[in-house]
Amino acid sequence: MATTTAAAVCGAAAAAPRIEVRDEQGWFTVCSLADLIPGRGVAALLRDGSQAAVFLDRAGRTYVIGNRDPFTGAYVLSRGLLGSAKEATGGTPQDTGPGAEGDASGAGAGGGAFVASPLLKQRFDLRTGRCLDDDGVSVPVFRSRTR
Repeated sequence: MATTTAAAVCGAAAAAPRIEVRDEQGWFTVCSLADLIPGRGVAALLRDGSQAAVFLDRAGRTYVIGNRDPFTGAYVLSRGLLGSAKEATGGTPQDTGPGAEGDASGAGAGGGAFVASPLLKQRFDLRTGRCLDDDGVSVPVFRSRTR
């Protein structure tokens, strides 16, 4: 599976809205918003060499989680199916992830967004990283924003 570096994806679309992730060094761009298709994910290479899965839900909210499926060890979550569940929590379109400003406590009647792993189908809450099928398992969640 190919991963995308920020420079490769965003080089031609510098003025377009972009998805940024925060790490110890500050905010950096992982991809252009135009590179995302609602309901689908893309893999991105982070500055520390790890992989992230970047998602755009059909409501226009973006999420960034670790791309590694903790049940199989495969880097495939970016290829998973998006859905919503009442037990998952919602997000905000401009700033999501741990400590995000405008933190939402729920997504209303439709429930919060999750991704189902394409391999064993475990569901991961895109807001918290918590596995909805096994409370003892989670994936990293990265604070993100659209600028």
